[in-house]
Amino acid sequence: MNKTISANNKKNAGETDFVFDYSPALESTDMVKINKQNKLFINGKWTSGKSGKFFDTINPANGEKLAELTEANAEDVDRAVKAARKAFEGSWSKLAPKQRGRYLFRIARIIQERSREIAVLETMDNGKPIKESRDFDIPQVAAHFFYYAGWADKLEYLFNGRNVSPIGVAGQIIPWNFPLLMAAWKIAPALAAGNCVVLKPAETTSLTALLLGEIIEEAGVPPGVVNIITGAGATGAALVNHPDVNKIAFTGSTEVGKIIARSTVNTAKKLTLELGGKSAHIVYEDAALDQAVESVVNGIYFNQGHVCCAGSRLLVEESIADIFVTKLKRRMTSLRVGDPLDKNTDVGAINSAGELKKIKGLIANAIEDGIEYYEPEATTLPQKGYYLKPCFFNNVAASATICRREIFGPVLAIQTFRTPEEAIQKANDTTYGLAAGIWSEKGSKIHKTAQALKAGVIWANTYNKFDPSSPFGGYNESGWGREGGRHGLLPYVEVK
Repeated sequence: MNKTISANNKKNAGETDFVFDYSPALESTDMVKINKQNKLFINGKWTSGKSGKFFDTINPANGEKLAELTEANAEDVDRAVKAARKAFEGSWSKLAPKQRGRYLFRIARIIQERSREIAVLETMDNGKPIKESRDFDIPQVAAHFFYYAGWADKLEYLFNGRNVSPIGVAGQIIPWNFPLLMAAWKIAPALAAGNCVVLKPAETTSLTALLLGEIIEEAGVPPGVVNIITGAGATGAALVNHPDVNKIAFTGSTEVGKIIARSTVNTAKKLTLELGGKSAHIVYEDAALDQAVESVVNGIYFNQGHVCCAGSRLLVEESIADIFVTKLKRRMTSLRVGDPLDKNTDVGAINSAGELKKIKGLIANAIEDGIEYYEPEATTLPQKGYYLKPCFFNNVAASATICRREIFGPVLAIQTFRTPEEAIQKANDTTYGLAAGIWSEKGSKIHKTAQALKAGVIWANTYNKFDPSSPFGGYNESGWGREGGRHGLLPYVEVK
């Protein structure tokens, strides 16, 4: 371990800080086996795509090819939906609820047993730091399967005195930011309620979804109950528009969510959408500043801004703005950007070259507009892969694009306020409404602020804390419906 003095700290924070450069501590990849060419998981079997076409999935840490994935076409989608329908009308929906729960428990236990392998594969395919995959993503995946396994034989308690029944076949489309966790959010409640599913993972992060197919196979889940098809936009569109799908669950961009909503509006399909966000931290002058700084860093930089509810806007009370920004700069100089498989890495890789280009373009435009910009000068980036320094824009106007558009990268926009009313007005000044964080030592101020915020999830004196029993979802262009908790089951049942 080498000790160096960060000159950037001296220049920007007015103090000399010691930043430690640790020797690399790379997580081994020996336990991960990646097929060179990956098939589709349909009706309990690994099958080739009808088109015979493949596309590459890339490791964002170095830009190298990990594997080839099958590009599912409309015929493949139809096969998957038919398999799901056959399984639903055959045994799955008629299976004793306790038996369904046992399958979910078995999946959860296998995930725990193979957690290290899954975490490493998630990091290789997604670019997030291994400590995030290992300590958050995969434990949450297992926890969601455990949670909904417990619900499988208790569905009569969803509605007092009312019976419920499964809806049928659910088409589920998940994003690249939390590949396996989003799959768990959707698959677990659907199966617990007695439905069968067709899952389409994001084209850039499909490997852990395919590994989940192996786990489902290992758990002995009947054929056709879960089907996994890989592909891009055309594959997702074929699933959304398939006439024998009863429900669509989508997590992704607001633009695609609107297209899906228009596609299903004249059908009987149920629809849940978890879309974009431009979530705000509100930091009052009586907040615990060091903890708030750490939470802001955790909410936007540790996950490269990949979280849809990332706290990408910071509203800080004017009286403490200077000291807060100084503390934030100091903390940013100690962030380690590098190989996501290194256990010392705080900020990993951006998921794809296209996403990195988009983020850099937005940053360049904001700098060109004259907005005050900061990035740690001493931070170095790897030569290969898709990396970006953590950064922020200070004194940002509410109308600035950097303050209004969702950015899946480590980019923070800072504004100030003088009164709680102004803070609330600025926090609500967005087309989104996914999440928010409030920092204050006064409980009454927190509750009053929370009541006025138009956001689906609000954290108090913390951020990005999740639990399977707690619902998640947003307002406005952040989506329709909720996932997680009891609420996550409601879109998958019919009430009698």
